[in-house]
Amino acid sequence: MKWARDPRTAHLFYSSVFVFAVSVVATVSYMLNGWGFDDAFYMTVLTIFTVGYEEVRPVDTVTLRLVTGLLIIVGCTGMIYLTGALVQFITFGQLQELLGATRMTRQIEYLEDHVIVCGFGRTGNMLAKELTQGKAKLVVIEPNQSRCLEAKAMGYLTINADAIEENVLRQAGIAKARALASVVSSDPINVFITLSARSLNQSIQIIARGEEPSTEKKLLQAGANAVILPTHIGAEQIASLILFPAIAGVIQATERRRQMDVDLRTLGLEIEVVAVAEGSLFAGRSIEEIERRAESAFIIIAIERLGSNVVERPQPHARVYPGDGVTVIGRPGRAEALEKFTRPVPLEESEAVAAAGEDRA
Repeated sequence: MKWARDPRTAHLFYSSVFVFAVSVVATVSYMLNGWGFDDAFYMTVLTIFTVGYEEVRPVDTVTLRLVTGLLIIVGCTGMIYLTGALVQFITFGQLQELLGATRMTRQIEYLEDHVIVCGFGRTGNMLAKELTQGKAKLVVIEPNQSRCLEAKAMGYLTINADAIEENVLRQAGIAKARALASVVSSDPINVFITLSARSLNQSIQIIARGEEPSTEKKLLQAGANAVILPTHIGAEQIASLILFPAIAGVIQATERRRQMDVDLRTLGLEIEVVAVAEGSLFAGRSIEEIERRAESAFIIIAIERLGSNVVERPQPHARVYPGDGVTVIGRPGRAEALEKFTRPVPLEESEAVAAAGEDRA
């Protein structure tokens, strides 16, 4: 039985059984001497709990005195044992939690060159697993108690607090950490965490999560080295699989894409597939002109023409048209430049698009 393996539970169980057995024997003994059940049980309770009220009936025979004397000795001993087991059962868990928190704090204090993960939702959970598989030391900061307990159960060093607070980041060892990942589901909180982290450690690498593409620029200005947009990335990958199967067949295979992403991140680069929208600023322009207008935020490495299912290696003079799939490699912070592929522009700015349409025809 599992409960028997825990000394606290076992002591509580055996002491309770002992006191119960003594109570039954004493009650029966009084009843055998002519007492009713009510008086016998009441006398047993008074004696075991050492309350000290007067006897409910006279204890005036040798047998009754012998029963009462043994009850005082054995019953009170049993109650002392039960009380001690109960106190141990209640306080040991709290003491263990306190000692565990102290031990964890000391382990965090000795960490160097570790990673701080702020937030233990789905993204934080998966990130922690990946970092652990990569033999990285990490500390998880999570304000939600249930998630924090989940992280502890998985063996991670955890701090149950809000990463917005600078003292919490200090407790996590930000001064000696090599990287911080802010993967909370709230963009404003990620911005605050990034600002706090950058103010405490100017050289730390900060990777921040963003829900809205417009947040990327704010996070970079706050001090993030790179910004990840999970929703945006997921939607783009699904769209590219549907719209541009030829390009997807080259770069979207799981293992190939994972290795490619790792290699590119080592160089501070990322790869992305963008669909050119009708009326966008870059529609109808040449590769050379687009890269110049993007101010080297990215380079175009492949084009899949609308409906062709063929991947082209573009020449500098080649133009992109609405519906084309464009594969780009660029630095973090390129979202604003890429929006020129997808965001329509006012009519007066779209003369190049119209002219390019005529050339294509």
